[in-house]
Amino acid sequence: MSQTTIHAMGEQHMVHRTGWLRAAVLGANDGIISVSSLIVGVAAAPGATAAAVLVAGIAALVGGALSMAAGEYVSVSSQADTERADLAREADELARAPVAETHELAVIYETRGVEPGLARQVAEQMMMHDALGAHRRDELGLADDGGSNPVQAALFSAGAFSAGAILPVLTATLSPHDGVLYITPLIALFLLAVLGALGARAGGAPALRASIRVILLGGAAMAVTALIGMLTGSVI
Repeated sequence: MSQTTIHAMGEQHMVHRTGWLRAAVLGANDGIISVSSLIVGVAAAPGATAAAVLVAGIAALVGGALSMAAGEYVSVSSQADTERADLAREADELARAPVAETHELAVIYETRGVEPGLARQVAEQMMMHDALGAHRRDELGLADDGGSNPVQAALFSAGAFSAGAILPVLTATLSPHDGVLYITPLIALFLLAVLGALGARAGGAPALRASIRVILLGGAAMAVTALIGMLTGSVI
């Protein structure tokens, strides 16, 4: 049953959003927390200038976005290579032993609760309709979305990180120098709470719990870097 059909029946499920939602929330959260933490850490160091804080924030934004893009590209490329290799292997097995592959498909349907005779019929019909597609979905567990796109994933991840990271950089730029250490974490925690709530609501999860969770984690990260900045700045 297609997503369109499900919507036509009045059932709206959130699970189809988990892929892009996870990437967007992870990227934006990472941008806010990591850049805010670095800004706070530098600002907490005795004698830190406004220029040093700004340079640190911009460097963290650019470096973090590029790192996210590179990491996502490598990760998704590896996943895509594995998917292609599995599909090629499956296509070869279908060509060499179609009867055995039909039986394998029938057994899969039986384990999901289909009566053996009906499972055999379904497997045969699926093999005639789209054998490789059936094994792609039901044996390998791969979605029918054309596979993973490394470039798209890299750009999306870098964009999400940058969207989150630019906000603490702007906050540090527009705030009085002596207030950066306090204003930046407050704005960052507010943004994290909003982002956590929006992500939770988009996925159909409780908003308050998501906001509290991300506030605690983000606050802990900024507190640690502020402490490190004060200690290392005093020593240096």
